[in-house]
Amino acid sequence: MPMHDWTRVPAGIFHAFHHEWISEIGRTLNRGLLPSDYYALPEQQAAGFGPDVLTHQDQRAEEAKEQGGAVATAVQSRPTTRFMAETDAEFYRRKKSSIVVRHVSGDRIVAMVEIVSPGNKSTKHAFQAFVQKACELLENRIHLLIIDPLPPGPRDRNGVHAAIWGEVDEELFQLPVDKPLTLVAYECDLTTRAYIETAAVGDQLPDLPLYLAPHFNVPVPSETTYQTAFAVMPKRWREVLESIRA
Repeated sequence: MPMHDWTRVPAGIFHAFHHEWISEIGRTLNRGLLPSDYYALPEQQAAGFGPDVLTHQDQRAEEAKEQGGAVATAVQSRPTTRFMAETDAEFYRRKKSSIVVRHVSGDRIVAMVEIVSPGNKSTKHAFQAFVQKACELLENRIHLLIIDPLPPGPRDRNGVHAAIWGEVDEELFQLPVDKPLTLVAYECDLTTRAYIETAAVGDQLPDLPLYLAPHFNVPVPSETTYQTAFAVMPKRWREVLESIRA
């Protein structure tokens, strides 16, 4: 199912789809895509950032690992994407703007999935908050997978990845004119690596890795979860989006 043009429907309609899509990604991760010592929780809040899906590592599994127990592992691979970037050093913003004090409790958050919504780009303040919190998470070595199904606007002329990457690297990312939608996976290691795919309305979505640890990831089925979420949208709005695409 090719990507639809979500700018042609009200933000509330996208919000309803957004909810279904993130729920389906969470369900897919928990149905066996994640190793047994990880689990996903949709629609949680962390560090002031509004991630759609948090991936946790089971503290009990960590304890079992330390005691010599066997636990499942994710795929060890280096994905092949259209673009790839890597920082020269650890992810430290060139312009610091916040101090974070954390209380650590419960099972450890290792990764987050975020689907960008119109609200993230609605105002200068909202977009700056999105970028700053994404940087904060990367600095704390929380792996990120960001899917942006919306075209660039005045606040992100080269997409959300360019805005995030511009905080740490002087080499700016140039979004292809013919592929204005962005999917990016961040791997947090001694350096931070970004694996970027770009798409356009009418394209099928590529799968991207969700990193759980450096060099270990699971592939998130972007296209199949998108299809499942779209299939349960009200027929009235599915017909609008399909007619626009046609």
